[in-house]
Amino acid sequence: MKILMFGRGVIATVYGWALERAGHDVEFYVRPGRAATYGDTTDLDLLDTRRRVWGQRVVQKWPVRYREELHSDHDFDLIVLSVPHHRLAEATAFLAPRVGQATVLVFGNIWTEPQAAVDALPVDQVAWGFPQAGGGFGEDGVLRGTLLPAVIFGTLGQPPTDRERAVRRVFRDAGFRLREQPDFRGWLWIHFVSNAGLHSQGLRLGSLAKLAGSTGAFREALLAGRELLPLLEARGLDLRRHRGGGLLLRTPTWLTAPALAWLTAHVAPIRVNFEAHSDPEAQEPREICRDTLAEARRLGVAVPRLEAAEPHFAREKTDRV
Repeated sequence: MKILMFGRGVIATVYGWALERAGHDVEFYVRPGRAATYGDTTDLDLLDTRRRVWGQRVVQKWPVRYREELHSDHDFDLIVLSVPHHRLAEATAFLAPRVGQATVLVFGNIWTEPQAAVDALPVDQVAWGFPQAGGGFGEDGVLRGTLLPAVIFGTLGQPPTDRERAVRRVFRDAGFRLREQPDFRGWLWIHFVSNAGLHSQGLRLGSLAKLAGSTGAFREALLAGRELLPLLEARGLDLRRHRGGGLLLRTPTWLTAPALAWLTAHVAPIRVNFEAHSDPEAQEPREICRDTLAEARRLGVAVPRLEAAEPHFAREKTDRV
């Protein structure tokens, strides 16, 4: 299959590498001028846990191919769209006249109504998924991170289409386990507020990496996430349908916080993932917290812990969207 990864972020790079290793023809779309900046190779230092619980370390210079133009008559079969949620509207507006015959896999966080978030795209050419990988580019340009064995897929109340089933086969054949979420909208929103709880404390400390090993920080992050569950109910989400997804936030923190602290300090795939999120200037955590707080205020839901963290994420945007 011919696959275009939209952008050259962490998720696009990690999964682009995995899909090329599985025999697919992979290219990256980047903004004009970026290809020369990025160069012909990407330095990888990954823990790939698809076949080994503790992960297989991959250290290599991976040759990559970039393109800075995309026309509607392209021959890509699949476009993987993994961008921060606050850039999704810009990305879908760009892709809409250039989709061609490709399926677009929307592969990341969404906080609005999912279908409305991508309404610029042909509805019958969209598939929904969520990555289970993470990491970051260091100051030395090396991408350090972890690739977990599962990938999340879901639908918005309908059975998977032929296109969606084809996308699932691509990932399954690449060695990933598939986890299905029939109410993908609800799953995305629970994941988003869980992220907001974590990032509220990561921003307070300076970065998400500084949560690793800290029972106290995880306790506050979990409590911040728990305070956001009523916000989901105010949005009309039936949490009874998502008991598993909200379990971590509902479980007593005397049990979960020490467990998360230990896992992030001692289990290599999880530790590496957290350690890679060390950029104090990362914009996405701020956008997640800012948008969650704005929605809580709009609906009149009290979220005191997120409110208390606001000084750490309220500054103006600095990246170009």
